[in-house]
Amino acid sequence: MAAASGFLTSISVNNYYSEQKLKMEISKNTRSIQKFSYCYSSSQTRFFKTGNNRIREVIPEKRLFVLNPRCEVVSNPKIEAKRSGISALELLKTSAADRYTKETSSIVVVGLNFRTAPIEIREKLSIPEAQWHQAIGELCALNHIEEAAVLSTCNRMEIYVVALSQHRGVKEVTEWMSKISAVPISELCQHRFLLYNKDATRHLFEVSAGLDSLVLGEGQILAQVKQVVKTGQGVPGFDRKISGLFKHAITVGKRVRTETSISTGSVSVSSAAVELALMKLPESSHATARMLVVGAGKMGKLVIKHLAAKGCTKIVVVNRTEDRVSAIRKELEDVEIVYRPLSEMFACAAEADVVFTSTASETLLFSKEQVQALLPVSPQIGGQRLFIDISVPRNVGSCVSDVETACVYNVDDLKAVVETNKEDRLHKAMEAQAIIKEEVKQFEAWKDSLETVPTIKKLRAYAERIRSSEFDKCLSKMGNDITKNKKKAVYDLSIGIVNKLLHGPMQHLRCDGNDNRSLSEILENMNALNRIFSLDTEISVLEQKIRAKIEQNQK
Repeated sequence: MAAASGFLTSISVNNYYSEQKLKMEISKNTRSIQKFSYCYSSSQTRFFKTGNNRIREVIPEKRLFVLNPRCEVVSNPKIEAKRSGISALELLKTSAADRYTKETSSIVVVGLNFRTAPIEIREKLSIPEAQWHQAIGELCALNHIEEAAVLSTCNRMEIYVVALSQHRGVKEVTEWMSKISAVPISELCQHRFLLYNKDATRHLFEVSAGLDSLVLGEGQILAQVKQVVKTGQGVPGFDRKISGLFKHAITVGKRVRTETSISTGSVSVSSAAVELALMKLPESSHATARMLVVGAGKMGKLVIKHLAAKGCTKIVVVNRTEDRVSAIRKELEDVEIVYRPLSEMFACAAEADVVFTSTASETLLFSKEQVQALLPVSPQIGGQRLFIDISVPRNVGSCVSDVETACVYNVDDLKAVVETNKEDRLHKAMEAQAIIKEEVKQFEAWKDSLETVPTIKKLRAYAERIRSSEFDKCLSKMGNDITKNKKKAVYDLSIGIVNKLLHGPMQHLRCDGNDNRSLSEILENMNALNRIFSLDTEISVLEQKIRAKIEQNQK
């Protein structure tokens, strides 16, 4: 039964047959409702059953009751008034819509990162940038999701949404994540984190500022946040609130780096990978170790630059095309950069002591069998070939570490490296938090102000209708021989009166973060104006959205 799963529903039992049928339905679902008492009603008699006790009460007239999880019988006059000719399914939709319109939409983040989930889980949920727009479309097709954005990097997979209902929005997003990744919902719930509204805003600002990165203060995450905005432009579902949130996050990221110098002396994932490789190699082999970089994208390019900065004079780069490698070669003229196509990857790996992988491939590039077939490295290097895999999904299979002549590291193994200079950056992070606190306040004020926009528009339209009507009446009384100057004077007078009368109410509806009015006070003012001027005669915006979602899913 619906009550067993926490749904609000309505029932009516009008005869003995229906009463017996309801009893049968209850008995079928005894497992699912064992924690609940239950009740049902007929036109003449209302029955309650709690444990082994059965209570009978005569009701003088036919009524409709709501069955809730605690099994309290609650009269629902709204549904009762509309029940004639309406199916039970329509009643359920109506009651759901009424319930949801009592809450405003929320910004929610459902995510996993390097702190909450291992790479084995994160790589299954990873969404390539080329598929972000498709993901936004699928998320916004869910019943309670209005807007969406995807931030998928090597260290995190986070879904940002505007949800019409927090609980159901989270449920739908989690189910969608499970569907695309084949990770069971129970397992996702163990690793996910949930943040709402102000906390979600603060989190994204900290991410953009580099405060939530594996490498504190790293700069690449800001570029990735910018890419979310660039990819989302023009995509249905990447709309006002989510777009505004990410654009503000970019501003915060830039401001933090400018005013705190948190990125000074910090390391990126790519530089940490190079540092890790040098830590694992014998110091005597640093100058002679043969380096191979697979992938010449953003991460691969940074690996090459950091290797060059550490004194490496020759680097072999395997990539699908030579264009990017040629561009890197022009930037690093003092380093010998050798291009090789993907078809020669295994031959290059056989000649390399250290292999860095950073591609967007969704399939493994190196398996256990393939690595076993490679010639062993020189004992001077330590006898083991190093694979530093900073790709998500991973390019090197975890089972490669079982090969005696190979050693595999992934992004989760970089923590030892990033501890360097961390104390100094933590001090700078405290300064950054003050900036983030200020920026969160500004964004929340902007977001809160959107709640009153419909009322402001309706109030202005209401005042304009009255002004226009009275202006026309005045002109008709003044006759046809009125001059243009007099007509303009009367028009300006009517506009001035309306603007001065509306100034006070409008001030009490606006929220710019510079006053002491709380959101609850502003919403009270909004509701008061809606009642006074009868502005709430139309269906609420939120209710329209709920109904549109239901109709869309019925097609």
